[in-house]
Amino acid sequence: MRASVLAFLGVGIAAALVHYLAALGAHALGFTPAWSNNVGFILAFPVSYLGHRQWSFRQSEASHQQALLKFFCVALLGFLGNQALLWCGLQWTPWPFWLVLGLVMGLVAVCTYVLSRFWAFKHG
Repeated sequence: MRASVLAFLGVGIAAALVHYLAALGAHALGFTPAWSNNVGFILAFPVSYLGHRQWSFRQSEASHQQALLKFFCVALLGFLGNQALLWCGLQWTPWPFWLVLGLVMGLVAVCTYVLSRFWAFKHG
């Protein structure tokens, strides 16, 4: 399990960097925070799924089709939580977009790991 956690962290950091940098780039181009976050999610999803499938949960017996559908549900749920928390953070604090987004992404990552480990990549 320790290797799985380390792999998850590595893949998660890579996907989070793609998401974060893409969202910051979109925001710098004039996109709203919500749309910037959408861009980041869309670009980071393939990095996340493929990385987790190949490294974090490679021992999974779940089929690619089964794992992809479940992981998409986990990622979408995480993204919706991300969007809600991002909106709240931007509405209720004076903090800048880059800080709120980073904090929210860290919090959501913990939830995503638990759901991925015990549901998305679990056979059955």
